[in-house]
Amino acid sequence: MRSDARSPVGLKLAAFGGLLFLHLPILLIFLYAFTTEERTYQFPPPGLTLKWFAVTWSREDVWPPLYLSLRVAAISTALALVLGTLVAAAMARAKFFGRDTITLLVILPIALPGIITGMSLRSAFAIADIPFSTFTIVLGHATFCIVIVYNNAVARFRRMSGSVIEASMDLGANGFQTFRYVVLPNLGSALLAGGMLAFALSFDEVIVTTFTAGQQSTLPIWMLNELVRPRQRPVTNVVAMVVFLTTFLPILAAYYLTRGGEETAGGGK
Repeated sequence: MRSDARSPVGLKLAAFGGLLFLHLPILLIFLYAFTTEERTYQFPPPGLTLKWFAVTWSREDVWPPLYLSLRVAAISTALALVLGTLVAAAMARAKFFGRDTITLLVILPIALPGIITGMSLRSAFAIADIPFSTFTIVLGHATFCIVIVYNNAVARFRRMSGSVIEASMDLGANGFQTFRYVVLPNLGSALLAGGMLAFALSFDEVIVTTFTAGQQSTLPIWMLNELVRPRQRPVTNVVAMVVFLTTFLPILAAYYLTRGGEETAGGGK
């Protein structure tokens, strides 16, 4: 068979149909952010306007959820970078009984349904008498953010030669110097990709946040409430565009940083 043989037309149409099915709803969200109609979705839209961007900017109820989402995502990502890297180093460099079981327990939170994680955390907070706050949301998001960083870091650790670290020690470097000048440069792109992906997933998390936020409202929860009790539907679409760009750009960057296949850019939340 010739290597330059073209794909069958039916296969191309199937691929195009699959992509259209996945991305057409997102394009509709973008379209209705510009519609002149305030309360209903007519297709095609009766007209297009930019006024809803100004309206969204002036809506005071949008900003507190946005700030909370950014704060939670930043703290969760920082926590995940520290803990995920430490766990990855232990799993990749140490050999001990039960390592495979511990590895399974580390990645389990990202495989569990979010509602199970949320219910478990809510019960734990109630038993420990911990009031709902930004801290409880961060703990909930950290359960899967740590896994994202771990997946990227452990793959890079396994590619690193242990002799490099040994050579650094033999030349007189202490543990901190070895980490700063040898380990961290080798982990840089993997941690950057894992951190950006963790930030994106934390920023748009809904299910776990619902169980751990109490009376607080992150931006995705605000959007969900607006869909249930809409006031200005195009405003919700404008906010959805912001959420899409805030999550898509880090994910795209993480993909390009790990597209060679040597590292894992997440593993499936």
